[in-house]
Amino acid sequence: MSRTKKTVVGLIIAAVLMMFVPLFALKGAEFGGSDDAGSGMVEQIAGNYQPWFTPVLETAIHGELPGEVESLLFCLQTGIGVGVIAFVMGRLVERKKWTNGKGNQ
Repeated sequence: MSRTKKTVVGLIIAAVLMMFVPLFALKGAEFGGSDDAGSGMVEQIAGNYQPWFTPVLETAIHGELPGEVESLLFCLQTGIGVGVIAFVMGRLVERKKWTNGKGNQ
């Protein structure tokens, strides 16, 4: 097995361990999101905190966004980000191929 393959296999094993070890090592633990943790810390530090502004979309529709719409916007944001990253990486790879081919002629 080549060194590259060993590195890839090692990284995959490390990623799987990072996902599953906390589940078994911390029996009965509650895993919450960062939004919940942030809200809890704000309440703990400043109990009478008032937000500076309301979200733009919530102001426009005079209420909270439904969960489905929030999920849609999150997926759309993720898709755009992945598209940008893939485009940049593709350009870098193609530029490297083009410059290597151009230098050999």
